Amino acid sequence: MSGGNPPCGIFKCKGGGPNDYVYVYTSRANPEHWKRLLQVVGREELIGDKRYATPADRAEREEDVNTIVSAWTSKHDKHEAMRIIGAAGIPAGAVLDTKELAEDRTFHDRGILQTMDHPQVKGYVRPTWPVRHNGAPVAVKASPMLGQHSAEVLTRWLELNQGAIEGLAADKIITHRK
Repeated sequence: MSGGNPPCGIFKCKGGGPNDYVYVYTSRANPEHWKRLLQVVGREELIGDKRYATPADRAEREEDVNTIVSAWTSKHDKHEAMRIIGAAGIPAGAVLDTKELAEDRTFHDRGILQTMDHPQVKGYVRPTWPVRHNGAPVAVKASPMLGQHSAEVLTRWLELNQGAIEGLAADKIITHRK
């Protein structure tokens, strides 16, 4: 599960559904993660146990380590597990499906998801660009509709007159919206 640094990966949580997992990461660079995790899962007696003392020791016993963590996560839903583990200073995150991501209130609060009015769809929710300007997300707006700026572009760039533009539209060479 971890690629050599257990515990690191997704662990099944209470609920038993296909998306009921929490991601837990203990860093090689921070040995406190393992100690804190043992405290969180109620296995303080393993702190200092030579079988699990180093990342290499835990890698040799990855199945045992994952069983220790899974025994605890299986008693908590993914959001509760994430909050408790995260509060201990250990990187953790509930595994969210697409519906949960779209409905996550914090994504709206932080501007990651924004609601905009599209010319054909009112109240359209979409993700924003991840880059922030002065700490704030870029406001989203609808893209132009097909042909919305045809006349403007053809007039300015090609210096076509209104009659020529109407003729191109009538011949279905361009899409033109008035």
